[in-house]
Amino acid sequence: RRHKLYREELNLTSPAAPVPLRPEAGWLQFHLGISRDGLYPRSSPVVNRLLRDMQEFPTISADYSQDEKALLGACDCSQIVKPSGVHLKLVLRFQDFGKAMFKPMRQKREEETPEDFFYFVDFQRHNAEIAAFHLDRILDFRRVPPTVGRRINITREILEVTKNEVLQSVFFVSPASNVCFFAKCPYMCKTEYAVCGNPHLLEGSLSAFLPSLNLAPRLSIPNPWIRSYSFDGKEEWEVNPLYCNTVREIYPYSNGNRLLNIVDMAIFDFLIGNMDRHHYEMFTKFGDDGFLLHLDNARGFGRHSHDETSILAPLSQCCIVKRTTLLRLQLLAEPEYRLSDVMRESLLQDPLAPVLTEPHLLALDRRLQLILEAVRKCIDTYGEATVVANDTTRPQAPASDRAKLDT
Repeated sequence: RRHKLYREELNLTSPAAPVPLRPEAGWLQFHLGISRDGLYPRSSPVVNRLLRDMQEFPTISADYSQDEKALLGACDCSQIVKPSGVHLKLVLRFQDFGKAMFKPMRQKREEETPEDFFYFVDFQRHNAEIAAFHLDRILDFRRVPPTVGRRINITREILEVTKNEVLQSVFFVSPASNVCFFAKCPYMCKTEYAVCGNPHLLEGSLSAFLPSLNLAPRLSIPNPWIRSYSFDGKEEWEVNPLYCNTVREIYPYSNGNRLLNIVDMAIFDFLIGNMDRHHYEMFTKFGDDGFLLHLDNARGFGRHSHDETSILAPLSQCCIVKRTTLLRLQLLAEPEYRLSDVMRESLLQDPLAPVLTEPHLLALDRRLQLILEAVRKCIDTYGEATVVANDTTRPQAPASDRAKLDT
């Protein structure tokens, strides 16, 4: 009823005039800047502008993500991850055709994931998405979409702009007079799992959407080091220390950069403590050697007091790492460029700072040393020439191809 009155008051039932696409729009410039080297260039001013836009632009619509819609049978969505009510996320739209994934706050920063929780039932943390973007940029991977924190007025910026009647129906006012909403799905979707504003403001993360699959097709590929998503049983890599030998015989891990990119992803996930990397995505345009997208990092930064070394299995079993990755890690281990200090300074730029507690920042330094120790063990066993892959130079294109490019 409130939504209907709001739309009638603003005369929102009349057809909207066509909206022109501004070439300088932040979302468009971000999409145009994607290359085979990463989602954005180093020191890109476009990224900072996009983060500012996501923080400041008013929302013009809100809706469920494809995951929730698939659960409700509202779309034919392939390659989705089945969500539960505790993993609510929404798609928010902005001017200039901007679109971002909103993940609301579920867990306070000082709370740790309980020891008895399986990784696949853990909360998704909005601050983990924000911190993962900053860490990915510090590591010079540039494979996490730009992500920023924001306090959303869930009444004005979600309820009153959504056209989805199902989403409207899950809003309610709590006994404490706070506005709340919950996910609509077949299980774990009750008011007990709602997120609530204070009374209307709710903090969360906003991650910029990638170009649509029609414009930039992507593949979703099972991770060779996927974990068992059941309460018992283990995957082969967990019981076979020679598992990497099997992976190396399978295309595309038998040659090229794919295996090296898997190791990069494992290093990134170990630093944030993310055990939930069951699939990875990559743009088809850049071929088999394209970079892997580091998406959905909300289950990271759950336990600062525990280092899950099994995440490093691709590195410790395959004993191979990119030279550029190793050099960056070694630099961040130096006292004057300590990873925790660089992260702390970077995260101060976010509107929700402090994003991580001090124990989580210090855990990054500890885990970095464990990574370097794993590399040292590999080098001692196989030699640096075998372990450290030189990716600092690229093979030059044939003269005929260079002539075409010059033309």
